[in-house]
Amino acid sequence: MSQNKPIWMEESAVFMIDQRLLPHRVETLRLDSYPETIRAIQEMAVRGAGTIGVAGGFAMAQAALDAPEAGFWEQTQRAAEEISAARPTAKNLSHAVDRVFSAMRKEKETAAARRRAVSEAQAFYDENVEMSEKIGQAGLPLLPQGKAVLTHCNAGWLACTGLGTALAPIFAAHRQGKPVFVIATETRPRGQGAKLTVWELSQAGVPHALIADTAAGHFMSRGEIGMVIVGADRIAANGDTANKIGTYTLAVLAKEHKIPFYVAAPSPTFDAGCPSGARIPIEERHEDELLRAEGSLHSGEQASIRVATPGVKARNPAFDVTPAALITAFITEAGLIQPNSAAISVFLSGK
Repeated sequence: MSQNKPIWMEESAVFMIDQRLLPHRVETLRLDSYPETIRAIQEMAVRGAGTIGVAGGFAMAQAALDAPEAGFWEQTQRAAEEISAARPTAKNLSHAVDRVFSAMRKEKETAAARRRAVSEAQAFYDENVEMSEKIGQAGLPLLPQGKAVLTHCNAGWLACTGLGTALAPIFAAHRQGKPVFVIATETRPRGQGAKLTVWELSQAGVPHALIADTAAGHFMSRGEIGMVIVGADRIAANGDTANKIGTYTLAVLAKEHKIPFYVAAPSPTFDAGCPSGARIPIEERHEDELLRAEGSLHSGEQASIRVATPGVKARNPAFDVTPAALITAFITEAGLIQPNSAAISVFLSGK
């Protein structure tokens, strides 16, 4: 499982699995410049906070390789700003760009800065893979016996590299031959659960079932869910967490039914400079994602069809914020972290 690679870099080109085409087709995009990589991030060819971060690091390396000798630092600074703004909610993106650019700035010669950018971007990727393995091990003892694990959106290797985040303990358990059953929400409006999570689970042979987003409370009330585990796009200093729209609803339902609610995320997802969830920028995407549905016809042809009343307008926030009080704990590369300012500060101070 850890050998799956959603994204990689060869020389000055970035390659990534085009997640928009899954599960019907597996195709690889080749992106030859940082503006192309930015578009891939914006158009969700690549998605998931961890993999978006890796893409941002590689895009910064591309910008360093492409920048002319004259005005090198001015141009790479502008590129860093453009890449960081590609998607505003995921903290991993700006974290990766800042890390690569800061490493470049330590070099006096532009040739050395270019080499440093590439090596730092690759190091960021490698560390994400390692962190996902540790998250998997940290979450493994928490998995319920005799009940299902509920997950929302997609936080496996496509979204986060390595084993992923929310799916990492599940993949780790399956790899060790331990029984685990996953219930995945479809995750409207883009269907990341239906298109990506169940595809990953199927590829790995993990037993699972897909449900409508609105069916989660039904299965919780019947006692079939033993744990909820989700990923995160940004975690504020006080523990408030932004994740895919619908996560907050699941957290409220989990509290009502006394089901533990865990958030799996590596340290780059935490934002010490953001005091609370009220300060997390929430991306609102185009209404067509809600008004239309995309999929494969019986002929195999990809199609987009309108499903809503003609002329209707829609609101389409991509994320919501779950208050820290609804979170049982964070599952990180350093183990379990309590969802409060003090514990998060101690965790981040060791980074």
